[in-house]
Amino acid sequence: MLDKKIIDLINHQVNKELYSAYLYLSMANYYAEKNLNGFAHWFNLQAKEEYEHAEKFMDYLHDNGSEVVLDNIPAPKNEYDDPVEPLRVTVKHEEYVTSLINEIVKVAHELVDYRTINFLSWFINEQAEEEKTANDLLARYEIFVNDKRNLYLFDQELNTRK
Repeated sequence: MLDKKIIDLINHQVNKELYSAYLYLSMANYYAEKNLNGFAHWFNLQAKEEYEHAEKFMDYLHDNGSEVVLDNIPAPKNEYDDPVEPLRVTVKHEEYVTSLINEIVKVAHELVDYRTINFLSWFINEQAEEEKTANDLLARYEIFVNDKRNLYLFDQELNTRK
């Protein structure tokens, strides 16, 4: 049986992962409305991935005899000053999610909860990848933003994400 602290933290994480999906879905809509369909596609897939992360946490709770508690999900920002702002928000958001995962790991260590530590190892690696991807996306956008042809090609490249 999981400790109540871990259950509460993982439930909090479920809701943060669902918020992440909601945030990225909002960004996908923003880009679609700017005719940056590759960026929209990329963020739609990112939203699905975040939902899958929430499912992994919910499954972990269920597999360990714990209840999932869903909270209200606040509305994300829908308007941005320019197309680079969502990319900057993404970097900060992924860093925030990493800090949440780290907090669960810290508490699991304090509780000597090796089962949860083992479960979270996948998320630690995933967050390293998420932060790198977000930073790479921002860096590439900043390279291409002043060259409309390259920005168009970059948008087309993002549309190939599977």
